[in-house]
Amino acid sequence: GDPRTNGHGCPFSPYVHYSARGDLDAWLHLGDYIYEYGSGEYGTRDTVVRPHAPAHEILTLADYRVRHGRYKTDPDLQALHATAPVVAIWDDHEIANDTWSGGAENHTEGAEGAWTARQAAAKQAYFEWMPVRPAIAGTTYRRLRFGKLADLSLLDLRTFRSQQVSLGDGKVDAPERTLTGRAQMDWLKSGLASSDTTWRLVGNSVMISPFAIGSIPAELLKPLAELLGLPKEGLALNTDQWDGYTDDRRELLAHLRANGVRNTVFLTGDIHMAWANDVPHNAATYPLSASAATEFVVTSVTSDNLDDIVKVPEGTVSAVAAPVIRAANRHVHWVDTDRHGYGVLDVTAERTQMDFYVVSDRTDPGATSKWARSYRTRSGTQRVERVYSPV
Repeated sequence: GDPRTNGHGCPFSPYVHYSARGDLDAWLHLGDYIYEYGSGEYGTRDTVVRPHAPAHEILTLADYRVRHGRYKTDPDLQALHATAPVVAIWDDHEIANDTWSGGAENHTEGAEGAWTARQAAAKQAYFEWMPVRPAIAGTTYRRLRFGKLADLSLLDLRTFRSQQVSLGDGKVDAPERTLTGRAQMDWLKSGLASSDTTWRLVGNSVMISPFAIGSIPAELLKPLAELLGLPKEGLALNTDQWDGYTDDRRELLAHLRANGVRNTVFLTGDIHMAWANDVPHNAATYPLSASAATEFVVTSVTSDNLDDIVKVPEGTVSAVAAPVIRAANRHVHWVDTDRHGYGVLDVTAERTQMDFYVVSDRTDPGATSKWARSYRTRSGTQRVERVYSPV
């Protein structure tokens, strides 16, 4: 085997280029650092490029410890950790798919033990293996400060959330349902309103911008549902992200408006696609109505995105899906459904800019990296605009 793959599968090729840059102050990991599935159960075009340890779905403290350890054997990931400090939060797969406060889609109570035990084991192993200093035990929400330039509010959108609902039961707007939990929402609101920095960055594991499917062709609806972890029939939006908890989103955005909070930028993962979005107060009337904030969503490092699930050449799905998504979501400036890579965020007093980079092949140790697109939000505007070169 190639020595760079430790003889056990593919490298995380984006990490090679990320750690080689030499200009990173820190790197932000927005969740799904590990996956809980058994070996081969989570696809890379039907090929097991990295056999897992343990080979089965992880359930116990020993399992979660070994799985974290296996990821940490990757030399490119090691190099990135050695290059700059990581700022990490979890999403669902550090525990189980579509985790909520009382369970998960990928947890069978009883047959796979008690949810409370599994969640506790997953969290214990996470804090043992990840260089995260929690402000409050058992959660990753906390705030970091970078002088007067920016503060970064990091969210935990799994520990306190209500169970996901299906769209048809009309409960996505119910005020008693929460994504953040009351204490975390109050902490976030007060921190954003009292911040004395130029920028308020929010590390956000699931997309906050509303996302309507629009008239995406039927052959792409099922793979999109698979990517989002949704039922494959009656898909209208992803109820695992903020779209499934609209009362929390309304409360947060109304708070930004009521307190004149500007320069809020959500930095988001989860969805395995790259996006540059305005975050509108009212998506239906946008762009005539105001934007509350902006959002940069980074793609996956190696996990499947749309072209991988459909098993077609990279770029072919995006060519069809991106225009349809943008037509139905006028606050979306750009979406790339197909490519893998990373983002580089550069913050100055005048603007916050995200440079999106893509790799030629996620499974190739010698993959090349190239700049794909750049977007910025200028101070005071609450809007995203395209920039035609990276920083």
